[in-house]
Amino acid sequence: QEQLAESGGGSVEAGGSLRLSCGVSGYSYCMGWWRQFPGKERAAVALIKPDGTPSYIRSVKGRFTISKDNAKNTLYLQMDSLRPEDTAIYYCAADRREFPTCSAVRGTMDDFGRGTSVTVSS
Repeated sequence: QEQLAESGGGSVEAGGSLRLSCGVSGYSYCMGWWRQFPGKERAAVALIKPDGTPSYIRSVKGRFTISKDNAKNTLYLQMDSLRPEDTAIYYCAADRREFPTCSAVRGTMDDFGRGTSVTVSS
């Protein structure tokens, strides 16, 4: 069974950058990054179609960039201009089959990693 494993989380000051990585070997459909705030439901941040088309939630558009390296089977989330309100647990996610939609409005995905913590201080 495929497994997703995130890395790259940590603590930064506001305005700083972090890059998250996730091994996505065995996955070839929609992939994405989600986050969960304390006491809240996990929600999509950025998704990417198999053809590389990205989709972002409004609050991160222009600051975050999702990408994938098919040769390395790795999914990335470059996070720039980080804000304290970006503080959350970030999860890598991927589908094991094709769904009609691969956009940031998705309610869930097939598989999630264990998450990596991102803390942005003011």
